[in-house]
Amino acid sequence: MNDTLKTAALAGPPGDIEEPLYEVRKKIYPRAVSGWFARWRLALVLATQLVFYGTPWLTWNARQAVLFDLAARKFYVFGLVLWPQDFIYLTLLLVISALALFLFTAVAGRLWCGYACPQTVYTEIFLWIERKIEGDRARRMKLDREPFGARKLGLKSAKHAAWIALALWTGFSFVGYFTPIRELAAELASFGLGPWETFWILFYGFATYGNAGWMREQVCTYMCPYARFQSAMFDPDTMIITYDPARGEPRGGRSRSTDPRAAGLGDCIDCEICVQVCPTGIDIRNGLQYECIGCAACIDGCDQVMAKMGYPPGLIRYSTENALRQCWDFARILRRAFRPRVLVYSAVLGTLVLGLALSLVLRVPLKVDVIRDRGSLSREIEGGMIENVYQLQIMNTEEAPHHFRIGAGGLPTIEVVGEDAVEVAAATTRLVPLRLRVDGDAVGRGSHRIEVSVSSLDPPGIVARERSTFVVR
Repeated sequence: MNDTLKTAALAGPPGDIEEPLYEVRKKIYPRAVSGWFARWRLALVLATQLVFYGTPWLTWNARQAVLFDLAARKFYVFGLVLWPQDFIYLTLLLVISALALFLFTAVAGRLWCGYACPQTVYTEIFLWIERKIEGDRARRMKLDREPFGARKLGLKSAKHAAWIALALWTGFSFVGYFTPIRELAAELASFGLGPWETFWILFYGFATYGNAGWMREQVCTYMCPYARFQSAMFDPDTMIITYDPARGEPRGGRSRSTDPRAAGLGDCIDCEICVQVCPTGIDIRNGLQYECIGCAACIDGCDQVMAKMGYPPGLIRYSTENALRQCWDFARILRRAFRPRVLVYSAVLGTLVLGLALSLVLRVPLKVDVIRDRGSLSREIEGGMIENVYQLQIMNTEEAPHHFRIGAGGLPTIEVVGEDAVEVAAATTRLVPLRLRVDGDAVGRGSHRIEVSVSSLDPPGIVARERSTFVVR
C-alpha cells in the first residue's frame, strides 16, 4: 500500500476532518515592554527571588532560619520547630493556599500566574538574559534565521551557559532548604557533595533550565492544570484582561493625523503590539483564552501605542464581562467585587488563617507519648502493691533545655516510682522508663484508665497529658 492509500485509509470516510492532538510549537519571541504593570512584574520577580535565594542564608538561634531537616524529622521555620506530629499545620497551610487561589482568581483572574508563579518568574528572568545577550525581538528572530557561524555559536553558547549557571544555582538554593546551605557550600567547594544532594541539584536545575529556557509557554498551555479549570472559578464579574471591541473596531492602520471617526475606524490601529509582547503568543482581541496568564503585558504595550497616537489609554484593560457589556465605571466594578461568592471565600479563608495563627501562638511546646512495656504488663510486688511499667517519650519542641516533673492520676494511691524529674535537651526527644504503682486492695482487677502528666519546672505552666491504662491481674 503506497503512502497516498495509507493516508486515505487512515483519514476515514470522506468529509471527516483530522484535528491534531498537539500543535507543533512555533517559537515565540516576546517583545520587551515597559509600563505600570511591567514595573509590578519586575518588583515581584525581585521580591520572590530575594526570598527564595536569600532565606536559606539567614540564621536564627545559631542555626539556619528555615531548614527542613528530613533526616532528623525536624522542620525549622524561624522560631518554630515543627515535628512530624505537627503535620496538621502543613495540611492547614495547603488548604489556605488553595482557598487563597480560589479567592484571588474569582476577584481578579490569574494574578498568581501573571506575577508570582515560578514558571512565569523564571521565564521572565531567562528572557531578560536572552535579550541582554542576543538582543531585542527583531535581532533574536534574525539570529535564529542565520546559518550557524562563529557569531551565532558564540551568542547561543553564552546564553545557554548563563541559563545553566542560573539553573544550577537555583537547584543549589533549593537543596539548601533541606541540607544546611553553608555545609552544602563547603561540600561543593571541596567536591565532596553526596549523591542525594548532587542528584537533586542537577534534577531541579535541569527542570528550571528546561521549563524556563525551552518549554516556556508550553508549560502554562499544556502542562499546568490551572489553565484548564480556571473557567470554573471565573464569573461575569471577575476582573480579567479585556479588549474593548466597541471602542477598537473596526481596526485598521492610519497616520497620526487621521481622524479615526471620520475614516470610519476604531481606536485599534492593528499594530499587533499586544500579540508581540504576549509571552504565550495569543491575540487578546479574540477574547479571553485559556492561554492568557494575566500578565498585562498587552495592556502596557497597547497603552504606549495609544499615547503615541494621541488616543486615551485603556483600549486593552482590566475589566469584567459585565462592565464591558454594560459600560460600568470602576466604582461599579469595585462594588460588584464584594459579591456572595467572594464574601464566602473571604470568610472561610479568614477563619482558617485566624485558626492557624491562634493554634501556633497557643501551641504547647511539649509532646508526650506513653508506651506500655509489652514484656511486663503487670506484676505484684511485696506489700500488696501492683506495678506497671511504661516507656514515656517526652518531646521538647523548644530550642532551650527544660526540666520536667512526671505525675500520674486516675486511680487512688497511684504513684510514680523512682525519679520523677527529668531534663530534656533543646529540640530533642527523650525516652524515660516509667514505673507506676497502686495499692492492690484499693482497685479491682481489670484494665483501668489513668492519665500521665508532664509539667515544666522552668518555666512553670507548660503541661502535657496523655492517657493510658493500668492493668491489675
